[in-house]
Amino acid sequence: MKRFFNSGTSRQSQSGRSEPDESASRESVNPAAASEADETTRLLPNRIDSSYGGGYLSPDDPAVTPYNLFFVRAAHLFTIFLLFLTSIWWILLLVALFVTPPGFETRGSPFTAFSYASVAVTLLAVGLLFFAAPSKSVRIITGVVALFLFINTIITASVERTRHEEGWVGITSVAWAFAVSIWTIVTDRLVQWGKREEEERLTGRPESRRTLLEWMEVSVSSIALLILCAVSALLFCTLILRSLDSGLAPPGKRYWVDGNKYEIHVYCHGSKSKEPLPTVLFEGGDDPVENGLWQFAQNAVQNGSINRYCFADRPGLGWSDTAPSPFSAGQATEALSEALARAGEKGPWVLVGAGSGSIYSRVFSSRHGTEIEGLLLIDPLHEDLLGRVGAPTRGFWLWLRGILSPLGIDSVPGALFNGRTREDRVWGRAAYQTSKTIFAKLQESLVAKSLTRRDAITSRAIQYQDTPLTVISSGKMIHRDKAWQSKQEDLTKLTHALLHWDVVEDAPHEIWRTLEGRELIEKRLKKMVHLSLKRPINAVKAAAIISGGDTL
Repeated sequence: MKRFFNSGTSRQSQSGRSEPDESASRESVNPAAASEADETTRLLPNRIDSSYGGGYLSPDDPAVTPYNLFFVRAAHLFTIFLLFLTSIWWILLLVALFVTPPGFETRGSPFTAFSYASVAVTLLAVGLLFFAAPSKSVRIITGVVALFLFINTIITASVERTRHEEGWVGITSVAWAFAVSIWTIVTDRLVQWGKREEEERLTGRPESRRTLLEWMEVSVSSIALLILCAVSALLFCTLILRSLDSGLAPPGKRYWVDGNKYEIHVYCHGSKSKEPLPTVLFEGGDDPVENGLWQFAQNAVQNGSINRYCFADRPGLGWSDTAPSPFSAGQATEALSEALARAGEKGPWVLVGAGSGSIYSRVFSSRHGTEIEGLLLIDPLHEDLLGRVGAPTRGFWLWLRGILSPLGIDSVPGALFNGRTREDRVWGRAAYQTSKTIFAKLQESLVAKSLTRRDAITSRAIQYQDTPLTVISSGKMIHRDKAWQSKQEDLTKLTHALLHWDVVEDAPHEIWRTLEGRELIEKRLKKMVHLSLKRPINAVKAAAIISGGDTL
């Protein structure tokens, strides 16, 4: 139906001549008598006399816009408000990657929640940039994104382990991203309706063609949303893998620590002998104990070298949850002590620390001196070399890998084409690809040169000097790195009771990977465990035993 405008137009007299419209003249003379301004009178004061047919505007006229409608303008403002709120959430999650704000703890990886927040921010930003260029293709692609996000929300909330790890922060992030995707679809459809209504009202018919600028806007927005669609699909695949991995039961039990903020996995095996033999407590290096040292410990029990052993996964490794940031070696030791106490394991202990894990064993030894019967360090990391762990370039690459890790760029192809199993991803050769492990490594790197180094230096100052000590070093590491050699020698002076310093010539950093290394470690460990039967109880330990407590 055609619509004509009387304001400011002329009318035809009976004689066919054009005569001024008296009402228009009166309105021009007396503006107060004019009708209330609307988008037509406000935006188009002098355009009705154009030569475009029947008093309609040209479709290319900038006044033909969906922004004329109140609902479209309100949707635009509300989208800006949503982008503002989502950006605040995104910034908080970005900060949580380095320092956990109070209440923002996740027991899994904060990288996952950050990924969903990034999806939500991108959806809103793209929607605002191309707000006035609605497209059916955009709505279809966004619908696919919304479908993936909806499924991810259901899986995250319904699978017990993912719900436990993500907590309210992760569930809120994925649910919010889904809600934003639905709003994006609704907004695009609203703008499409408003655009058609205004074109019919102002030009006489809906416009089916697009300008070159509109085609460019639709193309760019479609490409951006296609990338988001791929991201959502990868997030879905990674979440499926995590759900499958959650079915892998831990060999031990998880215990709440630090005010029930997160859980630590503890596993102990072997019999408690009638003789007061100590329990061997293993601390892994870059990898969890399960990846190599666990098999060694099992063989040592079977061979009769030791009677019983325990190990606990550090936060973020193996079956343990991640801890809030920052997280130092001292905090890890406190969590380990609490988990062992909840598990009913009281020692005495012979500590075996490998690589970077030797830092944690040393801190534990210094804080539980009366319970420690020996300290065996396997190619240990010296506190003066923690700068390598905390190097800025290493921290940056860990952060970048963490940002990409929820996409499963490594883990998904590994599972589909390389035969990676659940064991590989939880504690094995592919564990370094998971978001949780990468976050734990980032935490370690962030405080290596500050908090952890301070803990290591302090532990050396308060270390019991009569604790038997054995150091076993890698020949390959010593020959390749002179600084490593000198620091290995320095670590033999941790106590006054050095039993052995051995160098396994052809062994790598993980000395137990070689037959010679395994045999030597087991031999030294057996001697240290049984040596405790011959050691006299010193006055400090006797006082602690009589009082039933520890001297820390």
